[in-house]
Amino acid sequence: MTGFGKRPDTIVHEQDPFNAEPARAALGAAPITPLDTFYARNHGPVPDLDPGSWRLRVGGLVERELELGLGELLGGRFERCEEVVTLQCAGNRRAGLIAVRDIPGEAPWGPGATATARWGGIALGDVLAAAGPRPQARHVAFVGADRSEEAKPPQLYGASIPLRKALRPEVMLASEMNGAPLVPVHGAPLRCVVPGYIGARSVKWLERIELRAEPWDGYFQSTAYRLLPPDGEPAPLAGMALGLVAVNADILIPDDGAQVEPGPVEVSGYAFAGGERHIGRVDVSADGGRTWRQAELLDDLGPWAWRLWRIEFDLASGANEIVVRAWDSAGGLQPERAESLWNPKGYVNNAWGRITVHARG
Repeated sequence: MTGFGKRPDTIVHEQDPFNAEPARAALGAAPITPLDTFYARNHGPVPDLDPGSWRLRVGGLVERELELGLGELLGGRFERCEEVVTLQCAGNRRAGLIAVRDIPGEAPWGPGATATARWGGIALGDVLAAAGPRPQARHVAFVGADRSEEAKPPQLYGASIPLRKALRPEVMLASEMNGAPLVPVHGAPLRCVVPGYIGARSVKWLERIELRAEPWDGYFQSTAYRLLPPDGEPAPLAGMALGLVAVNADILIPDDGAQVEPGPVEVSGYAFAGGERHIGRVDVSADGGRTWRQAELLDDLGPWAWRLWRIEFDLASGANEIVVRAWDSAGGLQPERAESLWNPKGYVNNAWGRITVHARG
């Protein structure tokens, strides 16, 4: 069973809470990811909120507390905005780290915990301006309607971003996805979209915004989404808080282990750089990394989106190890091996993407 309107070939890691990603070929089929292909990462049951009675509360270190319904938010008081944004889960490509050493209790995400949509809504900064941040405010926290049993005791999902990021025009409160109203599994009626940051900061089913002097201290930011050393143990404020996405790339077509005819084979995939960086170059090798060629970068969807890429190789009979590595605009390069990146939660696997393709003959 797949559910939530996802494709039949969706890879479901967990049904409740629903966590699923598309197959490689489905994700690589279009630069804007269709709704039935977009990954789902949840920590609790999907809320089904009534848009008519739903309210957004804005408080904390503000001059004016706000309580706004959907009609007031989207009815003209705030200017509509739109942005193409790639979201990527911090656990994207975790399966590559699990292959190095087991990570009990964590879903074996492949390369599909990332996707790109055209989001529509209003700028978060406009709503914050209406509330009037006080001088002590340094962070903006978001609290959703989803309650998770992962935290002990269970708590609502929450996260925060620095106020300086929250005030930027690309950060939005989204009510639309690819030209259609948000659906429950992706955060309806309203969610945050925080370009350049891990997907965990783009809180879904948004019900409360709180301006704070310090980052959000709930479980999912203080304990869960943190990068630990290999011998680390999850604990409040252990390791490093995850925020900006590291440069990453992987191969989507053909699939790992695919059987093809010898001769010309097109290889394609994605590359993405978080923060304010963009993809500068993608190199691909068909001989395990001994020699490299530059791939063609496809549609430029804007500063907050991935770049799909493609290249053609003449594959010889037998096993061919195809490898991809991306460079970002700051000169950053993906690390070569997942072994150097292993961590107890399986986050930030941005090692070179590798597949093996078998040419018959």
